[in-house]
Amino acid sequence: MRFGRVRRNTVAMVVAALAPLHAIVAQRTPSRDTARVVLASDTITLQEAIAIALSQNNVTRFARNNVLLDSLSVRSARNAFLPNLNASSTTSQGFGAKSNGSGSQGNSLSFSAGVNSNVTVYNGRQNVNTLRQAQLNVRASGEEFGRARQTVVFTVASDYLNLITQQEQLRVQNENLVAQEQELTQLEAFVKAGTRPIGDLYQQQAAVAQTRLAVVNARSATENAKVDLVQELVLDPRRNYVFLTPAMTATASLEPTFSLDSLFDVALIQRADLRAENLRVQAAQRDVDIARGTRLPVVTGSGGYSSGYNSAGNGSFFSQLDQRRGGSVGVGVSVPIFDRGASSIATQRALIALENELLTLRALGESVELDVKRAFLDYNAAQEALAAADAQARAAALALEAAQARYRVGAATFVEVTLARATLIQAQSAVVNARSSVVFQRALMSYFTGGLDPTRITL
Repeated sequence: MRFGRVRRNTVAMVVAALAPLHAIVAQRTPSRDTARVVLASDTITLQEAIAIALSQNNVTRFARNNVLLDSLSVRSARNAFLPNLNASSTTSQGFGAKSNGSGSQGNSLSFSAGVNSNVTVYNGRQNVNTLRQAQLNVRASGEEFGRARQTVVFTVASDYLNLITQQEQLRVQNENLVAQEQELTQLEAFVKAGTRPIGDLYQQQAAVAQTRLAVVNARSATENAKVDLVQELVLDPRRNYVFLTPAMTATASLEPTFSLDSLFDVALIQRADLRAENLRVQAAQRDVDIARGTRLPVVTGSGGYSSGYNSAGNGSFFSQLDQRRGGSVGVGVSVPIFDRGASSIATQRALIALENELLTLRALGESVELDVKRAFLDYNAAQEALAAADAQARAAALALEAAQARYRVGAATFVEVTLARATLIQAQSAVVNARSSVVFQRALMSYFTGGLDPTRITL
């Protein structure tokens, strides 16, 4: 059974800072564009794999960059309340006709300089709403970043669990191969002694060959599962990594102690992507307020100070600057009368965008509840399947022992032994899959309710 990765477009998040990677990563490649890390060791634990993924996975990096971009938008919106300050200067050379018959040219050099400042006093609260909108967006991006971290952790844990499952399947097939080869050795002795027909030997040789093929397939599935994990962690595929099997949580502690209604309530509170969408709705409402603010008057304040010099004038450079200095302070009011419908169109666009966000929020809420219900049902079904698989494996083991004992005394055929062994292997494989399914469904439940902690994930 292969447990694939659960991926959603609603990746999300503000959670704890990234788990430290200094003890895991020996060095990084110098280029910022290179996502691959060089590890000090090829042996990786589950927690180390999660730390690497949180640092290197593109999903979390994109989400983190979105938070940074929205933070810059907040800075820009906050700076819009400040006055600007500009300095300007002008120098010109004038050319004129001769004067007073003296032969001197009427050329003159002029210079002027000044500073001016403008500030928005009131613009229909557009600047206020823009700042509030930017703050809501950065909070939403933070929630999405947290959800993206949960998604990456869940994907890595699922891939890790899939690798463990395939390793367990390989172990089952290897044990089966050893038992089949021992059975073949015994049959060869029986055939030589003439107590068993040669047909039983041929049949057992075919069973051994089939089991060897099963071992090859199980080994291939294990290697492919390892490749999936290497890809998820953005590691060097040319190196051979060893992923250590963590201590599995005892299945007895997996019995649920919660109700479906309580899971719904927890999910609606904890899901970071749901909180993010709520913030997006509030930001869309601010966009409506911004559009409506364009219909209101705009009040601006201005001030300036300047002076100048002209070589044709009387006085020295500094005395002219002192004489010609001057300043101004003013207030401007702009009242929109007709803007060719731009304000009305912008308001309608913002209202439609708000409705879309509300629809997205409603759809996401319904999706969350459906996901939780499916996870709850699958979790209970996985526990029942594990109990049934354990019972089947115990019964199949006893049946094989009985068939082998009867075969040794000639009371059963070799076909009965073969069928009993095949039933046991099938039951053992089902136990491995069922146990992994319970662990997977438990992690899935935690992921869908939003309670998955990236720093405390266990299998």
